[in-house]
Amino acid sequence: MPENYQRKPDWLKIKVPSGKEYVRVKEIISRHKLHTICSSGKCPNMAECWGLGTATFMILGDICTRSCKFCATKTGKPNAVDVEEPGNLANSIKLMNLKHCVITSVDRDDLEDGGAKHWADVISEVKRVNPGITIETLIPDFMGKKDLIKLMIDAKPEVISHNLETVRRLTPIVRSAAQYDRSLEVVRQIAASGITAKSGIMVGLGETEEEVFEVMDDPLKVGCSVMTIGQYLQPTKNHLPVTGFIHPKVFEKWAQTGREKGFKFIESKPLVRSSYHAEKHVCK
Repeated sequence: MPENYQRKPDWLKIKVPSGKEYVRVKEIISRHKLHTICSSGKCPNMAECWGLGTATFMILGDICTRSCKFCATKTGKPNAVDVEEPGNLANSIKLMNLKHCVITSVDRDDLEDGGAKHWADVISEVKRVNPGITIETLIPDFMGKKDLIKLMIDAKPEVISHNLETVRRLTPIVRSAAQYDRSLEVVRQIAASGITAKSGIMVGLGETEEEVFEVMDDPLKVGCSVMTIGQYLQPTKNHLPVTGFIHPKVFEKWAQTGREKGFKFIESKPLVRSSYHAEKHVCK
């Protein structure tokens, strides 16, 4: 075993994917050649979410131009943008009979607009084919370019999420190109538009509790109303090691603190990820 290996505690045991609904969702995703962050990101909630008929779809391919040290998504030179993706995704969502969906993407710094126009086309087509559906988008920072973020806002998803991922001090270590203050500005622009702004972090990377409280306060100050906090799990030996497994009671305390600070919704549990129970976060 690696020198820095830590055995997972019992509360991080993950259910093996199974069940008819899980199989049905998996078949639809495979048949239409869709990418999901559930698979690419090795999400621990895949069994639960797919079993409920929900998934977080990843557009613009499955190869990211960035190489963040926490992320299991492949990095390298991406393939060409699939112009049929908006229609394929919209029709797949219709087959799944979803009332709410989450869409995210890899970073596409190789594209002049970071993929923003494609993003807008996807949202528009999903809404056209699925009248009444609500959408959460988990977007990249688009290098902080306000006109590109405005394209996301103008597409009018019900929730726009952009993750801070970690505390300010650890950002240069954990994220390859993103900047803490730039991400805060993305959240600020989303919130100022009137669309529900959401963000999230991982813990177990060496942060202190004081820093966790700070990373709650910072997005709150710029208008963020929904936050997620989950345990970081090392995807491979080549990624950052886990510095500690946070006890569920600490997550519960942080959830209570977040509510007291003013978040409308806060999901704080070891296995929480960005899109966990996302359908609840459509603020009215």
